[in-house]
Amino acid sequence: MCCYGTINHYQSCLRLVPIFQGMTDDEIQKLQKVTISRCYKKGELIFQEGESSDTLFIVHQGLIKLSKLNEEGKEQIIRLLFPGDFFGQFALLQNSNHYANAEAVEKTTVCLIDKIAFIKKLGKNPMMALHFINELNNRLSRADEWISLLSLMEVEKRLARVILLFFEKDNSNSNEFTLPLTRKDLASLIGTTPETLSRKLLSFAKKKVITVKRHRVIQVLNVDQLKQLAGGY
Repeated sequence: MCCYGTINHYQSCLRLVPIFQGMTDDEIQKLQKVTISRCYKKGELIFQEGESSDTLFIVHQGLIKLSKLNEEGKEQIIRLLFPGDFFGQFALLQNSNHYANAEAVEKTTVCLIDKIAFIKKLGKNPMMALHFINELNNRLSRADEWISLLSLMEVEKRLARVILLFFEKDNSNSNEFTLPLTRKDLASLIGTTPETLSRKLLSFAKKKVITVKRHRVIQVLNVDQLKQLAGGY
């Protein structure tokens, strides 16, 4: 499961994250000494809800989903983590357990920073600590926005926003992208059923906003109209 990278690999991983921007090369090199890299296969768990944490995780490549199980054992996807996102910070700082499960949606590489070394680094670098606080604040704001999205917006708007999210995260410079999630997972992410999701995708296709091809490939035909469906995204 482990894949050990070069210094350049770690530097690129660390520099992906806003809290490490502005650090000198010397500071990056010191931090990378306590950073390891691990590769996870599709479907492999990175950690489970309730496990203790002594690590800050950074997504270097791939995609991770955070999810919880409800009382009926049904999975609810809380959020997706893309390259540059970090997670595990709350369990790390509060000495608490992970509040959710983290699973690799596709082949994923994660950089892990030791808790003690990270806390020491924050104490010695006020600017990094400030960046960290600002980024945590941004995370809370995005979490509030996502809760509002699920509770106030119609399914059509939720779906349009998620399609735009994947479209913007895709780096192929094409109007096509492959959905990284199954329809079941995508339905869970936007808080609906797979049947309703299929109907909405068909509705978008009839409006000639998107085309749904085989193997979860979506072609965006009209970005402006998709943004209108998303409620002025």
